[in-house]
Amino acid sequence: MDYKALYREKLRTADEAVKCVNSGDWVEYTTQLGFAPALDAALSRRRDELQHVKIRGSLIFGPVMVAECDPTMEHFVYNTWHCSGYERRLCDRGQAFFEPMLFRNLEWYYRNFITANVCMVTVSDMDDDGYFYFGASVGVSKFTCDCCEHIIVEVNSNMPKLYGTDAVRIHISEVTYIVESGNPPLIEVPMPIPTADDMQLAEHILPHICNGATIQLGIGGMPNALGELIAQSDLKDLGMHTELCSDGYYAMYKAGKLTNARKTLHRGKGVIGLFLGSRELCDWMNENSDIMGASLSYVNDPYVIAQNDNMISINACISADLFGQVCSESSGTRQISGTGGQLDFVNGASLSKGGKSFICMTSTYTDSAGELHSRIVPRFSGDIITTPRSQTYFVATEYGVVNLAGRTSWERADMLINLAHPDFRDGLIKEAEKMKIWLPSNKR
Repeated sequence: MDYKALYREKLRTADEAVKCVNSGDWVEYTTQLGFAPALDAALSRRRDELQHVKIRGSLIFGPVMVAECDPTMEHFVYNTWHCSGYERRLCDRGQAFFEPMLFRNLEWYYRNFITANVCMVTVSDMDDDGYFYFGASVGVSKFTCDCCEHIIVEVNSNMPKLYGTDAVRIHISEVTYIVESGNPPLIEVPMPIPTADDMQLAEHILPHICNGATIQLGIGGMPNALGELIAQSDLKDLGMHTELCSDGYYAMYKAGKLTNARKTLHRGKGVIGLFLGSRELCDWMNENSDIMGASLSYVNDPYVIAQNDNMISINACISADLFGQVCSESSGTRQISGTGGQLDFVNGASLSKGGKSFICMTSTYTDSAGELHSRIVPRFSGDIITTPRSQTYFVATEYGVVNLAGRTSWERADMLINLAHPDFRDGLIKEAEKMKIWLPSNKR
């Protein structure tokens, strides 16, 4: 087949391509760098002729023009699986809605329960065999496209070609329309600069990692700090099996620590579902046969994760209560981020031979008024529970690491209070006493 001729046949302007969207449709924007800005802008220009078009995305950095152009949501209703900072602000303004999920279940949702009509996604340029690559959004894009009647790809030659399973690419024969974007630079998302507390916390976790371990790092300053510490450590032959690959892994690779040579699953290959970070990270991903991209239904399956011996999962949270419940996605009922894959990796690492799951936070935060608050609280009231107390394993702050697995309520209270900032410990003890989860002999 002459794929170049088929390409020309399917090539449209953005305004022409989005004419396939009808009132009442569900339109999929995939995730982060998979967001197609030219198609989004073109769809927003159809505002006055469309009613109640529902859009789904996640971790999109904005602006999302269909949301910006229609604050009353008469024409477009934007929904997100996982809030970026931009999407959080949309939710705060009442211009977006959150859709709860576990990443490992996302494909199951689409195939069984979700209506999806049109998918718009940024892809790489086409290869000689007629394939476009999803690159950074590989973990969710293929199964989303498979559920849609119309698939519009926005071609950007800056999108890396990530190799791996069949989920990494889509053939031109499956595509409805092709739009050329003009190849704007991809958004670079620098990892947060670790604080002194982040570094101290990471130093507490480092001794729990052995040579040959497989590492999952979540989002945030502390996981990034740990990646930098590992890069400077004496650890050897580490592996990667992660939902999101960030610059922390690239630092480990450059230092010779990340080899994947001793993995018990997919030896020699780092397994990822998404990637996000610097231009250098994207360049490392591009056509790298040592990296295996796959659907998050595979990457985040706890029973797949558990096949990696010595699986170490490291994720950040917002707060924890004295019962061992963990909130990683909301402040009260205000949505901050999302469940994402935290619980997937908590479960998977816990099932792994030699595996360990760490939930990490600094002990305090300072609000906009300058007041210091404890992240360890007596009990939650309205906060969304991300990891239930029955599945919380290691918890870490800059004051140390504790293992809550199999612990009683009074042991948990004692351990967690010892991770709190000293200024808050007496108050937490009083609250634990009121809740009858305190043993008097605990106090030291």
